[in-house]
Amino acid sequence: MIDAGQPSALDGRAQELQRAFDAFNQVSQALTMAYEGLQGRVESLTAELATANGELRRQHDAKEALAERLRLLLNALPAGVIVLDGDARVSQANPAARRILGHELVDESWPVLVSTLLLATETPTEWQSGTCRVAIVESPIDSTGGRIIIVHDVTTAHGLKTELARNQRLVAMGEMAASLAHQLRTPLATALLYSANLCQPELAEAARIRFAEKATAQLRRLERLIREVLLFARGERAGSGRMLVAEVLADAAQTVQPLFREKDVAYRVHCPAAEEQLVGNRKALAGALVNLLENALQACAAGGEVTLTARSGDGQLRIGVRDTGQGIAREVQARVFEPFFTTRAQGTGLGLAIALGVARAHGGNIELDSAPGQGSEFVLRLPLESTTQREG
Repeated sequence: MIDAGQPSALDGRAQELQRAFDAFNQVSQALTMAYEGLQGRVESLTAELATANGELRRQHDAKEALAERLRLLLNALPAGVIVLDGDARVSQANPAARRILGHELVDESWPVLVSTLLLATETPTEWQSGTCRVAIVESPIDSTGGRIIIVHDVTTAHGLKTELARNQRLVAMGEMAASLAHQLRTPLATALLYSANLCQPELAEAARIRFAEKATAQLRRLERLIREVLLFARGERAGSGRMLVAEVLADAAQTVQPLFREKDVAYRVHCPAAEEQLVGNRKALAGALVNLLENALQACAAGGEVTLTARSGDGQLRIGVRDTGQGIAREVQARVFEPFFTTRAQGTGLGLAIALGVARAHGGNIELDSAPGQGSEFVLRLPLESTTQREG
């Protein structure tokens, strides 16, 4: 006997199965669509990856080509290139570096190579490596301590520089010799002329004495010229003696005051720094000051005036020698300290050069301030002795 309620139960199960089947179909369709979307995305990513791989391959090939060009360039460079790692060991070295330093270099310690292969020279950035003279420049290349060393073979350039300096010295010696010969010729010829007149038997005694005095004056001029040449060639080295500024000025005044009186030129002194102290060669400093004063005297006509001032400030002594002469032309000012350069017939051209040499030997200098028609002032600048030096 069949239960009347069974068809209803079966219908309910059938409906549940239908609903489950429908849900499955929906999920299956969703999964299918997701898979299709994922597949499309995979295809897109695959295409992008292929493009990216192609770009990377192109960049890699370009970098490989660049690296090859750089390798060829480094091998062709005449300068040596050495690459150091963070431990200062040579990781790379081009053929020029190996040739210049005469060593394989790679995997060697750079400090050890420097101590064994290089000798220091008088130039801080240049070294001697065997028969080569090398210039070395060093630069960091990364944050790990790596460095790049550039080595230039400057043997030929150094030889040319040495030869140029030698030629310049020879030219200077030639110019000095020619100037000296010119300076010696006039007084020597004059002295010979006066001496020849002394041999005339009919010459009166007064004339003989006059010629003898003139010959003697010319010979003294020659002697003075030779003495100044030797002084200029030898130079004056600063000693270690201490002196007051007033003492140096007094030594100079004792020498020049008779000359000023003879030429009727006033000599004025203004010396606020008289009690300051200098360290050096008193005789040389006084001589340099005499040269400046004589130069000022020669620039003045009778009735003129020369003023000597000595002031201190900022650890320096400033001694000024001002004249009331006609001044110095601009084109001449640049040459007044040149040896043997002079605009006076009786001048040797060494007084100012010697004064400048003395000033520099004492750590100082001489400056010129002049304008045509307004006179000139030569300023001798010298370092003063500090309080610490005095106490020591």
